[in-house]
Formats: sequence, C-alpha cells, structure tokens
Amino acid sequence: MEVAVLVYDGVFDSGLAAILDVLDGANAMGEEIREPPSWNVTTIGPQPQVRTGAGHLVDTEPLAHAEAADLLIVPALAERRPTALLDHISADPSLPVRNQIAQARERGTPIASACTGTFLLAEAGILNGLRATTSWWLAPAFRARYPAVQIDQSRMVIDSDGVTTAGAAFGHVDLALSIVRASSPALADLVARYLVIDERPSQSAYTIPSALAQSDPTVAAFERWARERLGEPINIPDAAKAIGVSNRTLQRSVQRTLGTSPIRFVQDLRIERASHLLRTTELSLETIARKVGYEHPNTLRVLLRERTGKTTTSLRGI
Repeated sequence: MEVAVLVYDGVFDSGLAAILDVLDGANAMGEEIREPPSWNVTTIGPQPQVRTGAGHLVDTEPLAHAEAADLLIVPALAERRPTALLDHISADPSLPVRNQIAQARERGTPIASACTGTFLLAEAGILNGLRATTSWWLAPAFRARYPAVQIDQSRMVIDSDGVTTAGAAFGHVDLALSIVRASSPALADLVARYLVIDERPSQSAYTIPSALAQSDPTVAAFERWARERLGEPINIPDAAKAIGVSNRTLQRSVQRTLGTSPIRFVQDLRIERASHLLRTTELSLETIARKVGYEHPNTLRVLLRERTGKTTTSLRGI
C-alpha cells in the first residue's frame, strides 16, 4: 500500500513518529506471518522541509505524491488550545494542507487523522454528514464549529465512508494500528504485542467531565450543582430552576456543548466519582454505589463496564 503522510509546520512530533513507527514496525514484523501486507510510506509537505511543533526539521516530498497514494494520513497540529487551534486551521498558511485533503477526498483516496488533525479534515469540508471523533476535551469546540459532523468524543477510532478519525494525542498509535488491522488482524496483534500497545476502544475512561462543562456557563453551573448532590436522586427540572434557567435551556445547552443529555452527563459524573473511590479507597462497591446515587451496586458495576471498559476489580488495581 502506498501511504502519504501529510506534514506541515507545527505538526505534532509524537503523532507523526507514532504513525511512522507503527507502520515501520508492521513492515519489519510481516516476515513472521504468511502473505503479509506492506506499507510504502512517503512523507509529503507544502515545502521541501517543515518544522515540527517541537522545532525539529522534517524533509518532505512534493504534495504531488499524494495523487498516487492509496491512503493519506494527516497527523495532528501541536496545539491544544481551542481558540488558537481554530485560528490556525482556518488561516491562509494551512490552505495547502486543506486543499490536499479535499483533493484526496475528491479522488476517492481514503484519509485518516487523529487528535487536532481531525479539525483540518472538518475545515476542508470532508467530514460533513459523517461520523467522526476527536480529542475529548476539544469536542465542544468541534461540535460548535462543525454542526454537520456527527461527533462522538467517547470513541477512540471511528471509520466512516473511507475517512478514519482517532481521539486524543496518542490516539495516533490507535489510528496506525487500525490501519494495520484493516489489512491483517494477525499482524496488528503481533505489532501490538511487540510494541506493548493496548488497543483502547473508548476515550471515556480518560474524559474529565468538568473540563468539558467549562465550555458553557450554563453547563458549568449545572455540573457544580450536580456534583454536590451525586448521592441523591437528581431531578433535571429542579436543577434547571436552581441554576436559574428553564428546563429546555438546560437540555439544549448540555446537548449543544457535550452532545449528550443532562441525565447522561450526571451518570458521567457519578462514574468519575465512583472510579476515583475505587482507586483510592477500600470502600465496598455497595457503599460506593450509595455515595454516587445508586441503590443497587450491580447498576454501578454495569455502568462502569459500559463507560470505562473496565471491571471494578481492574479499577481497584487488584
């Protein structure tokens, strides 16, 4: 497979390295399986040499190499602040990158990106109507700017109509491994073992609900109100009244900012608190369940497994 990795000034060093290392590792380990696939990787860019976010220089081939590629990969930009990120990806310097993405899509070339790189895909207009993911803490900014994209910040990797997106910074590893897995599950398992990589289907275990809530004053107020009452039955209309908004306004604010309902957000807060108590105390599951508002511990057990992908035993580190 011919792979073009599109790099540009400010590219995230670890993301670029993860993609190159995983695919190089897959090529090297291919001899251990029958009829292995292979990846011929070419780093391309708008200039003969680009400077990464950490200041390293990367030599590149001309953008024209993308025309013969079977896959275009766009690593992330080394920028975690939403406002600065949006300013960068919408400015003239990023136009050659956005144009290459759009042209690749027009040719029918599969495209993959992770973390902040997904903003470049969205800005190029190729994610409209598709499902996608991005860094969990950037999801509110993504959702506000690109309402035509079906964003799911809980997933680690999503493939939709030939476009693959992955979550936060080191989701580049998951992205690269998914590329290998698409050609050979056996080789992907081998690479994961040699590189000691655990595939993570979800970002939910890493999400900090309070960080997401700060993107909107109404949601932030609701989050503070709910945290003080996690051990009690929570009534959403009562919450709306307490923070001085209508129930409808609260519902809309939470959906617009977080892409979920207020009651599901309360569940996220309860799961976060329960996970913390499991890791840091010796309280029984029954006691923890009551502290976060669940009468039956099995309800909490099921939610923990659903949201974090882990059992209560693994969360305790036993």
